[in-house]
Amino acid sequence: MIDAVGVQKVLPHRFPFLLIDRVLEVEPGKRAVAIKNVTVNEPFFEGHFPNKPIMPGVLIIEAMAQVCGVAAMLNGEEKSWTPYFVGIDKARFRRPVTPGDQLRIEVEITKVRGNVGRATCSAFVDGRLVADGELTFALVEDETNERNIEE
Repeated sequence: MIDAVGVQKVLPHRFPFLLIDRVLEVEPGKRAVAIKNVTVNEPFFEGHFPNKPIMPGVLIIEAMAQVCGVAAMLNGEEKSWTPYFVGIDKARFRRPVTPGDQLRIEVEITKVRGNVGRATCSAFVDGRLVADGELTFALVEDETNERNIEE
């Protein structure tokens, strides 16, 4: 399991755009399962929507992309990578996500060619599918290696 501080050692994202709270399972280079606790204090709820807060679908997709980054970057290589979300196919939003929900995000990397990969992704709330899609990502070597936080 990787906690929020550990996730910051893997991903370059930071508040308010780090959308993973904990990684529950990871098979490096193959799959990962993570959670995002959706709270009423999320900055996007102020405008989406003021009287009926719903997590924007694009942020659910971004959370899935970040879990792909965790699965892909924990591959045993010593290089420091920056993950780029480069495409999505077959995205579907099946139920709204609201404050108090806990997203369980499951990704499986299905194809890798060089530094580009593809993954099937699903997000669940209470065991019910809320969103899914096929994401394409690229890993770009980070020359600065400034991602890691102080321990």
